[in-house]
Amino acid sequence: MAKQSSPSPSPSPSPSPPRRQTLPPTPQYVEVNCASSGMKRRFAVGTDAGFAVALVNRKLKGKVVPASHIEAVKDGEEPIAFGPTSFLSDFGDGWKLQTVTLTDLSSGKSEEWTISTDENAGTGAGGSVSIGEIYEEATVRVAGVPGTARSVSNPITFVYIVKIMFAFILIFVLGAIFTLFLDNLPAFILFLKSI
Repeated sequence: MAKQSSPSPSPSPSPSPPRRQTLPPTPQYVEVNCASSGMKRRFAVGTDAGFAVALVNRKLKGKVVPASHIEAVKDGEEPIAFGPTSFLSDFGDGWKLQTVTLTDLSSGKSEEWTISTDENAGTGAGGSVSIGEIYEEATVRVAGVPGTARSVSNPITFVYIVKIMFAFILIFVLGAIFTLFLDNLPAFILFLKSI
């Protein structure tokens, strides 16, 4: 018996597909540096900026100034502000996300800036408000950010108590008038029938 040798299939030299260069995976989160506390908070890419600000403000402890909004900053570049419904995203190398507080807005050269309060701002008609005035008005509540109210005036005053007492007296007077009317209604009906 002779051994039969079968021709073994040799691999044909086919060109292998070129390997794609794999880029490092992009992070699925963005880091926001809190200007008040110095802590970094991580949020998923696409998180609403208003939600992020509210969450950062909730985690602040003590007498720390709350954040008003988030900005992307880079040395030598104009900051990019995120509105409350903007999605948080990473702008690439050198850009960092950080919170902005009301004291940041009112400090230094920002006092020169004014914000128009009228639709006809370019025409010279209408007024303008300085950043300092906005800061004074916004110390109680940061606009658009839930949960940042810090001080509430005392709603119970002498006038409030007098109004409540007057309301009770008025209720009792009206009740007495209605009761007297119902007590005398049968006699009044008999009087009308006799006429």
